[in-house]
Amino acid sequence: AVHEGQVISAQELTVLLRPLFTQNSRNLVLFLQDRLSIDDFTYFSESYGNKNPFQNEILQSSPSSLVLPAVDCEATKHLLSVLQESGDWKLTNATNVNVSQLEVNASNPNLLVVQLQPLASDSKEISTLEAIAENDKIIGRVTMDLQERGIHFSVIYTAVRPSRISRRTDVVAEIRRQLMAAEEEDSLSSYPPLNVTTGNFTCILFHASNFSLKANSSVLIDLTNATFLTQNVDISASECSDSNTTLSLKYTKPVNGISSLEIRFLMTSKFYEVSARKWSTLDSVEIVQDGEKFARFNVSGISAPAEYSSHCQLVGTSNLYPARLVPSNNEAKNWDVFISKLQIQGFNIINNQFSYASDCTGFFTPGIWMGLVTSIILLWILTYGIHMIMQLTTNNRFDDPKGPALSVPQTE
Repeated sequence: AVHEGQVISAQELTVLLRPLFTQNSRNLVLFLQDRLSIDDFTYFSESYGNKNPFQNEILQSSPSSLVLPAVDCEATKHLLSVLQESGDWKLTNATNVNVSQLEVNASNPNLLVVQLQPLASDSKEISTLEAIAENDKIIGRVTMDLQERGIHFSVIYTAVRPSRISRRTDVVAEIRRQLMAAEEEDSLSSYPPLNVTTGNFTCILFHASNFSLKANSSVLIDLTNATFLTQNVDISASECSDSNTTLSLKYTKPVNGISSLEIRFLMTSKFYEVSARKWSTLDSVEIVQDGEKFARFNVSGISAPAEYSSHCQLVGTSNLYPARLVPSNNEAKNWDVFISKLQIQGFNIINNQFSYASDCTGFFTPGIWMGLVTSIILLWILTYGIHMIMQLTTNNRFDDPKGPALSVPQTE
């Protein structure tokens, strides 16, 4: 019995999922989405009438089911590792799902992880509705194919973080931005940082809440889950030194049509005499597709003292981002890059944790400039008005009705 308002902890979730590890047919399909809340099921079905994105009837047709309205973010974050530790599973990762091409040996335990496409990040309800509907179709195709092949299986549909967060009004004023350098990690942090080690020491830390690419303005490649959650990425080509650091991320078949994709973040550490200290700078980002197509971007606006980490709210190819990736060759023009809440450190890492973060946003934001310009214009109008009022003079001579008429020369 799950009571309303109860948040399932990691330990409680393990107990609830224990029957999946002891049943005879140990085939488990994990559908993993980036954001999802129990309210989405009622909100989108009621708000859009017949356009209900949830058409599958898995819960009604299955012999048994369990719905957990609220699960702790820490529990869902480490769900995959808990499942892997629960038994000798054969792990299969799938992004663009075509289960008919997957070999599933029902005699052995199989764990199929299906990475569903992310929901719209611009909070547009129609785009979110379409994304959920497409994910629902993927779930339907996978389950139907397994049923037709006579494979008994269990399904888990969840997300890494909630899509709807309710906050008390009395604590909103106390909420402030906290980076990963804070002592207490934010409970809503989606993914742990990716770390590159040399021996027993961590030399690179990399974190982002959303890491996506778009090829030729059409093919969306979401690398967030593969980089931070499942860590289905090869970082063996990364290099570390006191002056140059390269973070290499290699992905195998991230989407259909691309067999391999490598993304490199090139950082340098130099001593600057003006500031009398070393500064670390993210100089460029490189994308290598299928080992042939090479795209290079120059990075502007991401630097920090060598002892600090660099943090940017938005990084990408758009002109609206505070830290922009500027294409430096023709191949780079075919790519769009979007990274949100980027934090990276390639030098002087202590205790395998991010150091204090230097934000890439300048002090004078566009809003501050607009306020300053408007205030200067209003101040100039006020000063001009006061100056004109001070120039007004009163008459020092008056007409006497008993005397001759007063004549004022034109020169006065």
